Amino acid sequence: MSADSDQDHDAATPRRGRPRALTPDERRDLILDALQAVFDRSGMAGTTMSAVATEAGMSKRTLYAVFDDRAALLEAFTERHMSRAVHRLDPEEQALPLASRLRLLMAPSEATRALNLPFAILRTIIAEASERPDMARRIFARGMPALRAAVAVELDRANARGEAHIEDTEAAAALLADMARPSPLDRLVDPAKPMDFEAIEARFDFGLRVFLRGIGAAED
Repeated sequence: MSADSDQDHDAATPRRGRPRALTPDERRDLILDALQAVFDRSGMAGTTMSAVATEAGMSKRTLYAVFDDRAALLEAFTERHMSRAVHRLDPEEQALPLASRLRLLMAPSEATRALNLPFAILRTIIAEASERPDMARRIFARGMPALRAAVAVELDRANARGEAHIEDTEAAAALLADMARPSPLDRLVDPAKPMDFEAIEARFDFGLRVFLRGIGAAED
C-alpha cells in the first residue's frame, strides 16, 4: 500500500472503479478503531501516531490532518468511549419514571467492559499532567463531565415533574456518578487486575438505590 492510498481501508465492499471515499466521521472512527487495535497489541508505549496510521492504512500526513497530535487522538477516543457508555434517552424513554431513566442512562454497558485503553489514557494524563495540563483538562472535559451533565438534565426534569426536590442538581449528579460507577483507583494501581463485571453492576444497583432513597424518589 502506497503512502497515500488513503481511501483508508475504505471498509467498503470491493468493487470496480475508484473506491468510495470515507466521510469525515467514518475516517475518524477508522482511526480510533486503529488506536484500540494498536493498544491491544502493543500497549500504550507502542501506541504511536506512526503505528496508528499504519494500522488504519493511511499516511501519517492524513492522520495529522484529522488529529493534530497524540493528545488530540486520545481526547477523541475518550469522547467516543463516553458517548457509547452513556445511553441518550429518546422522547419515549424521557417519559419514564426517574429511576428507569437513570438506569437507562447510566447502567453498565458493553462499553464498560472495554476499559483497558481508557484506563491507560487516564494513567497517561496523570503522568503527563504537570507538563501538559492542557491535555489533562481537555481529556477530562470529554469524560466524566458528559455523564454528569446528562444525569443533571434528568434530575432537572425530575424536579419539574415533582418526582424529586433537589436543590443543586449538578452536585447531585456528580454524587450519583461517583456512587454508581466503580472507582478507577484499583485498576490504575494494578492494571492486570481482572474486571468483575458482576461487581460493577451490583455497585451500580446499590448506588442508585441509595441515591433515590436519599432524594425521596421512587426506586422502580
